Amino acid sequence: MVTLTFPTWMEPYRALATGKMSGEQWQALLRQLIWPVMGVAIFLLLWQLAAQRIDTSLGQFPGPADVWEQAGSLVDEHQASRAKEAAFHERQEKYIASRLQQQPEWEPVYREYTGAPTFFDQIGTSLITVMSGFLLASMIAIPLGIVIGLSSTAHAAMNPLIQLFKPVSPLAWLPLVTMVVSAVYVTDDPLVAKSFLTSMFTVTLCCLWPTLMNTSVGVTSVSQDLTNVSKVLRLNAWSHIRKIVLPSALPMMFTGLRLSLGIAWMVLIAAEMLAQNPGLGKFVWDEFQNGSSQSLGRIMVAVIVIGLIGFLLDRLMLMLQRALVWDKSSVQR
Repeated sequence: MVTLTFPTWMEPYRALATGKMSGEQWQALLRQLIWPVMGVAIFLLLWQLAAQRIDTSLGQFPGPADVWEQAGSLVDEHQASRAKEAAFHERQEKYIASRLQQQPEWEPVYREYTGAPTFFDQIGTSLITVMSGFLLASMIAIPLGIVIGLSSTAHAAMNPLIQLFKPVSPLAWLPLVTMVVSAVYVTDDPLVAKSFLTSMFTVTLCCLWPTLMNTSVGVTSVSQDLTNVSKVLRLNAWSHIRKIVLPSALPMMFTGLRLSLGIAWMVLIAAEMLAQNPGLGKFVWDEFQNGSSQSLGRIMVAVIVIGLIGFLLDRLMLMLQRALVWDKSSVQR
């Protein structure tokens, strides 16, 4: 006989299905489902009431129904673009096959589809860029944070620089990064576009500080008892870091990583908007410049998608933290 086991968070729903709910399970159901649904419903109602009273130069501010309509329109445009791309490649294949039948020695030239990127294409571009910048920042911040946490000398040397550059806005970094990339990245056959590097490095420079600081604090906070055990076992430096420091510092490290990823996502949207680099930020700016009656609705779709993606990225980091951190009580919500 097979016995089904349910995750803890599903217990209130299973009890609701069976009709046997304790007071604690009822409170859990309220907290997990009913209150969030009510909060979203009240927000949508207030949004609709406010939208009816706001008239802009582009028309009435869009309510939830208008935004939903524009979301459907963006989906339709994406599907139409994919159909055009498939038709383009089909025509190209037919032309090449026909030409090769007439001239077997002819070398075919394949061309890429050059249609404008859709809303979903720009989402993909932004995700690739933000994850590249975030991973680069993590590769710099985590080792450096460990060194700063282990060495008071390194902390004294680096702390003034951290405090100096930590509050610098992406608006200040962006023109500098743009000029440096244009001057250094000069090639006739670029592997990636300059706009991608500009956005990625801007994200890196702005989001590495929370991870750096939290990692160093986590390393500094390692229990003295664990340090003494390491000395008794005569662990070398690498073994001490791998077996003692990293497991103890992981909770604080992941707190920094979650903060860094949120900052990276915000910085990227601003950088794309200002530098006109491909992505969601450029989509928002193009719609604003377009000035059509549908622009406000499309911008609101982008705003909601940006928020949802930021939330999902944070949840993914939380899931990773729960899987890797040994002290489950330290995992935040």
